[in-house]
Amino acid sequence: MIYMQLFLAFLKTGLFSIGGGLATLPFLYEIAETRGWFSPQMIADMLAVSESTPGPIGVNMATYAGYMTAGISGAIVATVALVLPSLVIVLILAGFIARYRENRFVNGAFMGIRPAVVALVTVALLQVLKSSVLSWDAFLLTKHPADLVHLPSLLLMAALFGILFGYKKIPPIVLVALGAIAGILFRL
Repeated sequence: MIYMQLFLAFLKTGLFSIGGGLATLPFLYEIAETRGWFSPQMIADMLAVSESTPGPIGVNMATYAGYMTAGISGAIVATVALVLPSLVIVLILAGFIARYRENRFVNGAFMGIRPAVVALVTVALLQVLKSSVLSWDAFLLTKHPADLVHLPSLLLMAALFGILFGYKKIPPIVLVALGAIAGILFRL
């Protein structure tokens, strides 16, 4: 039964998470809330591992989530379910796009999808910030505004953004490695 639930949850995620791996995050948070297979904090860990391992982020996160839920079989089921909608849609659309690429309705559809992709990625970014930089639980305990933000995480984020925008030729893998090393050293 768990495999069917995993398959359906990740099939839905694969069908509606247009825009890449980060667009799967809102769906993973929904799965965490409704199914309880993993916690929102575990999603932050999934993202960190998925970012630092080879392959697409969304596929890595599905594999990780499936493994955490039902072992190796769960990892396979979640990964296949996530990839299946894209595979089927690409196979169907490949012939149509080549034939109708100059059609204004097709171009309009592609232009209409872009804001949805931006919205999904923005929601994902906000959820990652919420779980990694904001300390809502500490703030609720103390009611002190300084406890709302986890200062070491905020400083690390600012430093990595400073490096990213100051030195545009640094490969992203270097920033991921620096973030991982700092997280380990400072126990973030």
